[in-house]
Amino acid sequence: MKNIFNIRRLSVGMLSGMVAAGLLIVPAAKAAVSDADFNALKEAVRQLNQEVQSLRQTNALVQQVHEQDVQQMQQMQTKLVETQQTAQDAAQKSAEATQATLLRQPLDEATVNHNFQILGDAEIQYVNADKQNGAFTMADFAPIFLYRGGDNILFESGFDFGVQNNATNGGGYTTTLNLSFAQLDYVMNDYMTFCGGLILLPLGTYSERTAGWLNKMPDDPLAIDLIPGSGVGAELRGGIALGESGSVLSYGIYGVNGPGSSDGTGNASALDVNGNVGVTSDGSTQNLHRDPVGGGRVGLFMPFKPHYDFEVGVSALSGQWVNNHTYTAGVLDGAVHLGPNIEVKGEYILDSYGSDDMGTVSQHGWWTQAGYKLAGLDFDLPIINDTELVGRYDSYHDGLGTVTQRWTAGYIYYITSAFLFEGDYEFIHSSDITQPKTQLILQLSYGF
Repeated sequence: MKNIFNIRRLSVGMLSGMVAAGLLIVPAAKAAVSDADFNALKEAVRQLNQEVQSLRQTNALVQQVHEQDVQQMQQMQTKLVETQQTAQDAAQKSAEATQATLLRQPLDEATVNHNFQILGDAEIQYVNADKQNGAFTMADFAPIFLYRGGDNILFESGFDFGVQNNATNGGGYTTTLNLSFAQLDYVMNDYMTFCGGLILLPLGTYSERTAGWLNKMPDDPLAIDLIPGSGVGAELRGGIALGESGSVLSYGIYGVNGPGSSDGTGNASALDVNGNVGVTSDGSTQNLHRDPVGGGRVGLFMPFKPHYDFEVGVSALSGQWVNNHTYTAGVLDGAVHLGPNIEVKGEYILDSYGSDDMGTVSQHGWWTQAGYKLAGLDFDLPIINDTELVGRYDSYHDGLGTVTQRWTAGYIYYITSAFLFEGDYEFIHSSDITQPKTQLILQLSYGF
C-alpha cells in the first residue's frame, strides 16, 4: 500500500512540474503563439488540473480505506484476545470445580482404577486317523475373565466349554465344562506378586504360555500329561532385572494340593496329576489331596537385540499324594528366537510316583518344536507371507513298558493375526497297538 502512495505522489509532482514549465514558456513564446494554440494549451492545462484533482481524490479514498482496514484488524485482534481469556477462565473454573467435587467425595478402593475384560479363544478340529473314521472331533470355547480391582489387585479366571465327538469310537458327543484356573493376584512390590486360588503352575512353561490357540500345533505334546498344569494353593512369583541389558531372572515358589487318584477310591496305582479339584463336570470323583506338595521354577531370559533372545528354566515339584506315597516331577525348558521369523522351543519332563502294587514308577518324555515364518523369504506373495511352517518331535515313556514317539510336520495360515487355519500330519511309532500310525489334524482357531 505504501508503494502505491509513493507512485501516486510522484505522478502528481510530475504533472505539477509540467504545468509550471508550460506557464514559464508561455510568456516567452507569446509573440509566436496564435490564439488557437494558446487555447489548446489552456485546455490541456485544464485537463491536467482535473486529472491531478482526480488522483488526489483517489489517493484520499485509498488512504481512508487503509485506515478502516487497520482499525478493523485491531478490533478483531482485541476480540480474539478477549475470547481466549474467556476460554482460559472457563477452563480454570471447570478444573477447580471438578477438583473440589473430587475432594468432597470419599475414595472407594474397590472401584479405583477398576477394569474388566474378556479374552480367550475358540477352536474347531477335524481329525482323520488311519484306524478311525475322519470326523470333526472337537469344538471348544475358552473364555478368560480379567478384573482389576485397584492398583495392586488383579483377578483372572478361565473356563473351558467343550464338545467332544466320540463317533470315531462309536460313543457320540460329550459336553464338558471345566474351570481351568481362577486366581487372585496381589502385587506386593516391583519384584513380588502373591497368587492364590486355582493357579496355573510354573512347572515348565507350556501350561502358562503355549496351551490352547497359542500353541503352534493343534494338539499337545505327549509328555505334558506327565505333570499337573494347575493346582489349588498359593504362590509367590516375580522377576529381578539383571543390569540394563533387558535380562531378567524370574522365579516362582508355590504350595498346592497334589495329584489324586483317577478312580476316586484312593487307589494309589491310578495316578491323576490333575485330580486335585474334587468332582469334575462329567460326574467323576477325584481325590482332593489334603497334603500339599511344594515346588517352584527359576528362569533366565536374555535378549541380544530386537527379536533375538534366549530363555532357559528349571522347575520341580515334590510331595505326598495317596496313602503317604510320594510324587516328584521336574522340567527343563528352553526357547530361542532368531529374528522375527524363527522360533525353537522345547521341554524335557520327568516324574516318579509310588504305588501300592508297582513300587516306584518313573516316567519321562520330551518335546522340541520349531517354526519358520515364510515372510522371512521376502517374497511379495500374500499366501506365502501369511504362512508359517512348523515341525515337532516328541516322545513319551510311561514307566510301565509303553513307549511312543511322534514326528509332526505342519503349517499355520494366518487369515488375520488372531484367526488361524492350522494343520499337521503326524507319524506315530508306539508299542501301544491301539495308537494310529498316521494322523491328519486340521483346526480353525480364533483368539480374542
